[in-house]
Amino acid sequence: MTRISRLDFDDTGLPPSSPEIEQERRVAIHDLMEDNSFALPGRDGETPPEGPFALRLAVRDGRLVFDTTTEAGDKLAEFHLSFGPFRQAIKDYFQICASYFEAVKTLPPGQIEAIDMARRGIHNEGARLLQERLEGKAVLDIDTARRLFTLVCVLSQAK
Repeated sequence: MTRISRLDFDDTGLPPSSPEIEQERRVAIHDLMEDNSFALPGRDGETPPEGPFALRLAVRDGRLVFDTTTEAGDKLAEFHLSFGPFRQAIKDYFQICASYFEAVKTLPPGQIEAIDMARRGIHNEGARLLQERLEGKAVLDIDTARRLFTLVCVLSQAK
C-alpha cells in the first residue's frame, strides 16, 4: 500500500490560474489519485510507515510543504522544500505550456507535436528534480513525480 490515497491541495492565497493551467492541475490530481507510488522510508533503523498515505501540499513561509499522515490523520512526516532549486524548471514549464496552449489554436499537428515533446522533456526534468529533492524523505516513481511537479508549479504562484 505504498500510495497516496488522499490529496489535499492548499491553494489559499493563490492568484486565479488560467483555464489551461487549471485544467493541468485537475488532470494531475485525477491521474495522481488513479495511479501513484509513494512511500516514506524508515528513519534511524525503524520500520517504514505503512500506507496508504494522505498528503497535503501547501506553501508556508515561501516554502513548499509536504505534510504526510495516515488515512486516519495520524502525523507521519512533514518536510519543507525551497522553491529555489525548482525556479528555472517552473519558469520553463509555464513558458512551454503557454507555447503549447497557443500552438494548439493555430499550428499544424507536426509543430504541436514538437512543442509537446519539449513540454514533456521539461516536465520530466522537473519530476527528476523533485525526486532528488525528496531523496531520503519520500520515495516516488517518475509518473508520481511528474504529477506532483505539475502541482508544485501551480503552488509556486503562492510563494
